[in-house]
Amino acid sequence: MNTNNPSKLLEQLAKIQRMEPGKLCVMRKGPDGHYYNLQCREHGKTVSRYVPQDQVAAVAEHTANHQEFRALVEDYAQHIIDQTRRERMEGAKKKTLPGLFSSRRTKKSKP
Repeated sequence: MNTNNPSKLLEQLAKIQRMEPGKLCVMRKGPDGHYYNLQCREHGKTVSRYVPQDQVAAVAEHTANHQEFRALVEDYAQHIIDQTRRERMEGAKKKTLPGLFSSRRTKKSKP
């Protein structure tokens, strides 16, 4: 888990301006180099899109940005979850339920 505080994580998230989900894959090698496609899932289906050679570097950067975005969101969520649990446990330690630790027992009445 990233040890950054939530505001730092949100700042890092805000810096990401371009992203693309999916994986950049080599389709085949041609006479002018490799041919690429971008594979991702949309609405439960696998989608492949051709990526022209002049856009490969940009798409690679955008997919890396998406992976970083997801990691930062996971870190942020985990930080908030940990904080919530910590606060809840601190509150539970301070409160005692009335009668929970009473030495006197009450007898049930018979009908």
